[in-house]
Amino acid sequence: MAGVGTQKVFENDRVNVWHLDLEPGEHGEQHTHSLDYVIRILSGSTLQIFGPKGELLDTVELGSGGAVSFRVEGDQIVADRPGYPVVPATHSAKNVGTNTFREVLIEFKN
Repeated sequence: MAGVGTQKVFENDRVNVWHLDLEPGEHGEQHTHSLDYVIRILSGSTLQIFGPKGELLDTVELGSGGAVSFRVEGDQIVADRPGYPVVPATHSAKNVGTNTFREVLIEFKN
């Protein structure tokens, strides 16, 4: 299974830092989140979120400059943003927008 981003760019005893880039039409690999994390959106787009069996769960619009914090609760991830969908910890995303989606994802180690 893939990592939670396109490329891990930093790691120490406290955090993992990932970059994630998805071109328009690109479907990222399925991955599993096991650590709480925060994302900073560098270039926003519209993403479809798919569950562990490939089922479409939701579509989200993520705007440039935004940030969202997530915590892992059992086999789900829950956002700090009201109205943001709760999704399985194992999922994938497809960029269905017209912009390249870019984010920095920081995982917090225990």
